[in-house]
Amino acid sequence: MRAIDAHNHVGRWLSPSNDWLFPEREKLIDLLDEANVELLVNLDGKWGAELSENIERYDTKYPGRFITYCHLDWELFQSGGVKPLLAQLRDNAARGARGLKVWKTLGLHYRDEAGKLILPDDPRISEVFDLAAELDLPITIHTADPVAFFTPMDEKNERLHELQAHPDWWFGGTGMPTFMQLMDSLENLIAAHPQTSFLGAHVGCYAENLGWVARMLTAYPNFCVDLGGRVSEIGRKPSETKKFIETFADRILFGTDDFPPTRSGYRTFFRFLESDDRDFSYDPEHEIPRQGNWTVSGLNLSHDVLEKVYRTNALALLKFH
Repeated sequence: MRAIDAHNHVGRWLSPSNDWLFPEREKLIDLLDEANVELLVNLDGKWGAELSENIERYDTKYPGRFITYCHLDWELFQSGGVKPLLAQLRDNAARGARGLKVWKTLGLHYRDEAGKLILPDDPRISEVFDLAAELDLPITIHTADPVAFFTPMDEKNERLHELQAHPDWWFGGTGMPTFMQLMDSLENLIAAHPQTSFLGAHVGCYAENLGWVARMLTAYPNFCVDLGGRVSEIGRKPSETKKFIETFADRILFGTDDFPPTRSGYRTFFRFLESDDRDFSYDPEHEIPRQGNWTVSGLNLSHDVLEKVYRTNALALLKFH
């Protein structure tokens, strides 16, 4: 079955060495062909020259195989307010960006001139999200990391091993917003911009609480979610997850966030969605799974549901043809 990977990274943004995450493009195409992934959304475009280089490297070189999203340099707000952000977004669209990626740094990192964190629902940046709708740019938004990243980093934290490996991923310190403050901000943003299409990354940023995500999907027609990077969480509650995906089959997108893409990553994701296998590793490349030391079980989704999740929903969001 053909698939669209609506959440991945093949640019330089997340590369420790600032090199392309997948240096050999032909091997990337071979991998996508082998996995039957017809289209990959590259969320690494950034802005300006970096955006143009991503588009030239992927979208232009391989028409129909890649769509590149842009970012915004939110630091521009501190010196110039919203106007330079609007100008940058217009320039990104003119360069060929097909969507906007809003990362967790909006809410956790960027501050105004008074030192206050800028949350996604800050009314001072509201025009950005209206302009995205005007430019027909869907927004993939990642607002908060797993709940465990906001709780004490002690022996009770089930992802302590991961946080010890990446201590900068912990956001439970003084002066930081709580997890729910961020999620409330995300909801306020989506509610305030009904004409803007939002894709909530990582199962709406709250894979631990599918009831919350279901409420959001019910309340806001402009909201959908991808599954990227959360097989570990949703895979340990397969019955609940299967019911959730079947209920909202028109609003859930396949996306791996396995970057750079790997054969093992795609095989594991397909096994999770398609098989009824029980208690297997969601991270077979590592002896100790990176996101929590447990196993997952398959969902055995029907062909009709898989077709929507793998492909149809992404085609509608991306307006790709």
